[in-house]
Amino acid sequence: MPFDFPLPSFPLPWAVVFLPWAGALLLAFLPRERQATLANIGVSAAGFLLALALLAHPGGIQGWTHVDALNTPLVVLSFLIGLTTAVFSHGAVGAERFDALRLRAYHVAFQVFMGAQALALLADNMGVMWVAIEIATMASVLMVAVHGTPPAIEAAWKLFILCGVGITLALFGTIILYLAAQPLVGHGDSGLSWTVLRGLAEQADPGVLNLAFVFLLVGYGTKAGLVPLHSWLPDAEAEGPIAISAVLSGLLLNAALHAVLRAKAIVGAHDGAVAPGRFLLAFGLASLLLAAFALWRRRDARRFFAWSSIEHMGLAAIAFGLGGVAGNLAGLLHMLGHSLCKSAVFFGLGAAVRLRGSQKTADIAGLCASHPGLGWALAIAIAAVAGLPPFSLFASEFLLLTEVAARHAWLILPLGIGLLTATVAKLHILQALCLGDPTPDAPRDAASGGATGADWFTRDWFTLGPVWLHLALALLLGAALPGPLAMLLGQAARIPG
Repeated sequence: MPFDFPLPSFPLPWAVVFLPWAGALLLAFLPRERQATLANIGVSAAGFLLALALLAHPGGIQGWTHVDALNTPLVVLSFLIGLTTAVFSHGAVGAERFDALRLRAYHVAFQVFMGAQALALLADNMGVMWVAIEIATMASVLMVAVHGTPPAIEAAWKLFILCGVGITLALFGTIILYLAAQPLVGHGDSGLSWTVLRGLAEQADPGVLNLAFVFLLVGYGTKAGLVPLHSWLPDAEAEGPIAISAVLSGLLLNAALHAVLRAKAIVGAHDGAVAPGRFLLAFGLASLLLAAFALWRRRDARRFFAWSSIEHMGLAAIAFGLGGVAGNLAGLLHMLGHSLCKSAVFFGLGAAVRLRGSQKTADIAGLCASHPGLGWALAIAIAAVAGLPPFSLFASEFLLLTEVAARHAWLILPLGIGLLTATVAKLHILQALCLGDPTPDAPRDAASGGATGADWFTRDWFTLGPVWLHLALALLLGAALPGPLAMLLGQAARIPG
């Protein structure tokens, strides 16, 4: 690791996991909105500081956890987005009109999700990772359903069923991978360790490894929003509380794709196994093309950007399918950039939905004219998600295209069609939402939950602060990647193979 600082003696990875869960217990007893939102910010800030401390961790296995270059940046990113989402929620939760019970459920589920997300990324044990992703899924179901409206219940049920299918397939893959290790290590936890399995992969049965990877790819790929079990994502991000769209697209998808990368590293280490990159290329390309053309049929703004998440996960899968240091680096940069830029879009879009009282694209127009601060912040965020320079998604997509041109020229045409179609669709919605003649705001009581002028100014700051912070970090990743982070990502790019 490129960082060398003195470390505390306590097991830091477990502290990162359990702090949000302790915060969830606290939030269960805070029914008042202001107390709960401020406590949520405090717990999230403490979690982010602990996550930053992982940069000084020497790495290696501690019990069921494992810290390395691949999961460290993802954990730090997760808690950063968790913190900015908590800040955004402080201004937005009033517009959700939660009663005391739903407010508690929302904040408790949020922190349970954050702890499970951290455990899914830090777990060295396949079984623990599977349980963590299942906990994160159940917390997501609760957050999506918290409004209790028929569309929200339907979206939560769809999330539960499809991701339940996915997690079941992932469990089968985990069991099969354990069976592949059993002749080599016998019974016990070592047969479930990613690190042990990676070291013994060359001695395992290649046919069993192939079968395990197919189940793991389809299972965790469902959670990552990859075709064909992707349809839960647009409904969940369109019907749940606005803040939750940021954590679903920016965090849950990354944790699931990270699990696929761990499996890829194991299967790819055996020369006799089928190259796992081919499967990732196929799933990624299908996700990219389907989402790119589906963007042109979306009339709901939140649903549009949910489909964009499917497209970007497809691009990341293609990059990891290419493999090698350059391909994996493009995939990692894409995951980081997508999380930052997409959550910025959802923050800005959430404020616009509150103002206009609708999430239909036709009802949200002319934001740059009527609300310049919000309008231009959202416009720049959409441009960043579209992959325009100088933001990080442009850098990752450029690196991906150069790798494709050098190694798989046949991919240039379908990849180019998908990228061009999706980019033009995003520029079209940028124009529809931010430019042109403004549509009228909803009555203040409907748009902001009855906020006074002073309250609205405070809530506007809580909205725009996270947006600009995320865009600044995305700009830094794309235009001037810091040396220590570049070294860390370079090490991470060697892990998936």
